[in-house]
Amino acid sequence: MSGSGRSSASHALYLPEPRFLPAAGAVLLLHGGRADSLAPPPPLNLPDLRMRAFARALGQDPRHADILIGHVRYRMRGWNAERADPVHDTRQALTELADVAGPLPVVLLGHSMGARAALRAADDPHVRGVVALAPWCPPGEPVTHLAHRTVIALHDPSDPITSATDTWAYLRRAEAAEARVRGIRMPGGRHTMISRSRLWHALAARSTADILGLASPPRTSAPETMWGAGPLDAAMFIPSAGERHTIRPRRR
Repeated sequence: MSGSGRSSASHALYLPEPRFLPAAGAVLLLHGGRADSLAPPPPLNLPDLRMRAFARALGQDPRHADILIGHVRYRMRGWNAERADPVHDTRQALTELADVAGPLPVVLLGHSMGARAALRAADDPHVRGVVALAPWCPPGEPVTHLAHRTVIALHDPSDPITSATDTWAYLRRAEAAEARVRGIRMPGGRHTMISRSRLWHALAARSTADILGLASPPRTSAPETMWGAGPLDAAMFIPSAGERHTIRPRRR
């Protein structure tokens, strides 16, 4: 997938493997960006490249064998204050997905600015929930639209770019608004999620599977005590060696 921007006539949804229909659900990935920029994403788009690794992890997870995996393409690189440009791109991508695949249950998997856009767009009727990676959740972000949806946030408290404290506060407000929430305290990775990347990938895949109701390994489905703003330690969600999934090719 090119990291470049798109014209107003091009698609907001990119499906690298539109292999089969019908599917059981979809995960859309949203990469990070900047607070302010009206420029299109550059051809070498590092935030997009980082999210491709998460897409590969999903594609290798057998729980996601019948799940469409796509990307939201941004027209502009920045959030841009009240314009909230990536939110409009996300809504357009969801419309395009429904046109292509019908009314599938969708999980939005976003990083940083992309997580903020995913959370804003979660009022779409097809969105079951959001997995937010090191999300940008400034005080005052709306949460009432998240009622009866699931929000799982992964954040390293040492992140120097976005605030884990703000993330946990956002989850508490979302929980009060009747969202089902889970906060996971990551033991490394800071903002780029490169350190401990395999753990980030594994817990992101587990989180999307939890939201979509996909099968989990024995003894790793989350009891009610593992839901809540917390945050809870990532170690609570790591399966033992005997419980890990075998990687297998995706169905085509």
